[in-house]
Formats: sequence, structure tokens, C-alpha cells
Amino acid sequence: MKISVAGTGYVGLVAGVCFAEKGHNVTCVDVDENKVKLMESGVSPIYEQDLEELMQKNYKEGRLHFTTDYKSAYKDADAIFIGVGTPEQPDGSANLSYVATVSRQIAETVEKDCLVVVKSTVPIGTNDKVEQFIKDSLVHDVKIEVASNPEFLAQGTAVRDTLQAKRIVIGTESKEAEAKLKEIYESFNLPIVSVSRRSAEMIKYASNDFLALKISYMNDIANLCELVGANIEDVAEGMSYDPRIGSNFLRAGIGYGGSCFPKDTKALKYLAKQHGHKLKTIEAAVDVNSAQKVKLFKKASDRMITFQGLKVAILGLTFKPGTDDLREAPSLDNVELLLNSGADNIYAYDPVGEENFKKRYPTQINYCKTPEEVLKDANICFIFTEWNEIKAIKPEEYKKLMKTPLVYDGRNIYNLEDMKNAGVEYYSIGR
Repeated sequence: MKISVAGTGYVGLVAGVCFAEKGHNVTCVDVDENKVKLMESGVSPIYEQDLEELMQKNYKEGRLHFTTDYKSAYKDADAIFIGVGTPEQPDGSANLSYVATVSRQIAETVEKDCLVVVKSTVPIGTNDKVEQFIKDSLVHDVKIEVASNPEFLAQGTAVRDTLQAKRIVIGTESKEAEAKLKEIYESFNLPIVSVSRRSAEMIKYASNDFLALKISYMNDIANLCELVGANIEDVAEGMSYDPRIGSNFLRAGIGYGGSCFPKDTKALKYLAKQHGHKLKTIEAAVDVNSAQKVKLFKKASDRMITFQGLKVAILGLTFKPGTDDLREAPSLDNVELLLNSGADNIYAYDPVGEENFKKRYPTQINYCKTPEEVLKDANICFIFTEWNEIKAIKPEEYKKLMKTPLVYDGRNIYNLEDMKNAGVEYYSIGR
């Protein structure tokens, strides 16, 4: 089938590459000409496991194309997937301007009957508005239907999460649209949950926010564990054997980040408020996560008289391993607090996030190529991301390399006894 995908971020590019891998003829559309040229040269604009290899393969085999010319991409497509960003606005609502722009472009260019599929995460009812907007603006006499097909990928495992998804959710308002979407996904050979458009939109928010709730709950319990002398890892292990709870998302830490959980919890909170409903659980998750991000800094502030003149080591900048994404990363909040507190000698290491961090802090941070360089003669160390390169550092290396072996670990990488035996003053979460 001839498919066009609007947007080449995490959602759009991964979807386009995976559709091509499953045999469809795919054209990915982006407004950035330099980005298109980069992808045509075989370089992925985002760091994602297996994505670049599959992108190169399908481009060479002629199933995957990149362009800025949306008119040629949309005019005779069988299906157009909208995968553009829906960033958070100051009030927590989703910014739908990019979705609206693509919808207008589709309306002005399609020359044959077409299924428009919204993959972007959008507030409930948006697909209805998109369909009406396109129909109101149509230039040619064609039939357009809009379907919802939310993504459930995690950054770092996005390709696998798409090709080996636990389920594919499709939201349609006609048997024709449902049949076409099922045909598109037939070669994936995965379970399909077919519901109404609004239910599909809600499934996306409800799923993401439930996981955010789980994380915030464990972080809240971890904070209580510290006060009463329990160990959150022991608690999590005991909980994990209960099949009603499961073992995933039970790790305590310094909060969630990324492009989904922070944005989607605030968006659902905003949506509920607009309908006169208060989502108390979601509001609690947002509040807990906001406070959790800076828990390490507050611990360190209680211990230190000043950060000025000290070498501060930071290990890990991205919000999680396996991605170069910094959106809502705890490192950002903590670096800002450190700078505002007078820290003037900060050294940082991240295997892939350095370039993105430099865009925000080009001169205030000293960037290093190895963890050892960061730790050398440091007075204090913060761990924000559990990259394998960081987990590989042995406890005794902190004692050997640092001027003062003082470590604040937001990801509970190390065993308490191991750090104590190595002579490291070690602070973690919930232990």
C-alpha cells in the first residue's frame, strides 16, 4: 500500500521505517530540508536502537522515501499517517497547531479517496475535529475518513515496540476505515484492538498515565521507606510476585521524564478540568514527580555548605538510557539548581546526550568523553541516568578517582554494602 507519513520524529520516523520494513511503499514528509538530506544519506536524526540500520536498508531497497514536498507525497497516497508533535503548552494542554497544519495540507492536495490516520497523541475528540476540518477545506471531490492509531513505543526500544507490539489499537467510525487499517497492519501479524476513535484516544492517555502513576507511587513509597527504615528494592521485589501488580515500573528513582509521561499526565489533567472533572490520582502523580526530580539536590544541599569552587561530577544527562532525548530529564532541573547555587565547576558525561545538552548549556558545563575524566578529583557526584557505561564503574573507582568519594545516585545502581565497603559516602533513593 502507498503510505505517507507526516513528521519524522520518534513517532513518524519509526512508523514510516517499520511500515516499509513490512512491505509498504512509504514516503516520510518533513519541513526541514537538511533533515531530509540527512536521512537520504542514511543518517537517522534521532538516536534509536536498530532504526538507522532499518532506515538504510529500506531506503536502498526503494520502499522508503524522504521529502519536503508534501503535495506530491499526499496527492495519491492510500493512507496518510500524522505523526507530528503535540507539545505541551504552558497551561498543560496539547498544542495541536502542527496537526492542524498537516490537516490543511492534506485537504488541499489529496486527489483520491484516502484514509488519514492520526498517530500523534491528541486530546479525546481531536480526530473528530481533524476529519471535519479536512472535509471543510477539501479542494478535490474525494472521500476522506480519519482514524486514530495511537503509538505505544518507548524511547530506546521504539522499533521493537512497533514491530513486536503487544497490541495495535485502531479507532474508526466505519467498517471501511477499519478494514483498511487492518489491511495495513496485516503483515505485522499482531493482535488488533478495534474501537471507536474517542476510545482509542483515551486508551493512549489512560495507558501512559497509568504507568506514570505506578512510577510516582513507587517513588512516594520509596521516600517513606527512607523515613521508616525499609528498603524500597525489597518492597518492590515482594510486590512483583503478585500478578495483579506485575514487575514492571516498580523501580524507584528520581522521577519520569521524556516526551510522553510528563506531557500526557498534564494533558489529561487539563482535559478533565475542562470538563469539570478532577483527576486526583493524576494530579498527585504530577506533583510527586515534580518533587522527586530534585530530591538528590535537596539531599546534597543538606550535606554541603556550598557548591561553589567544588568540582561537581554528573553521570548521565538523558532522561533514560538508550536515547539522546533530554525532554523533562531530571538532569536539567538539577543542573539549573546547581548553577543557581553557585556551582561553577561542573563536569558531565553521557554517551549520546552530550550534543543535545550543549544546545542548552554550551559553556556552563565541561563535557567529558569518559566517566573517569568526570570523576577525577571530583568533590561530589550525581548519577542521573543508568547507562551501562556508568553501571560498569566499580565502587572502588569512586574512592580512587574522586577527591571526596561522595555519590548521590538517582537510579539505585549500586549495592549499599558494596559502596560502604569501598569507602564511598553513598546516597540513593528509598534505601
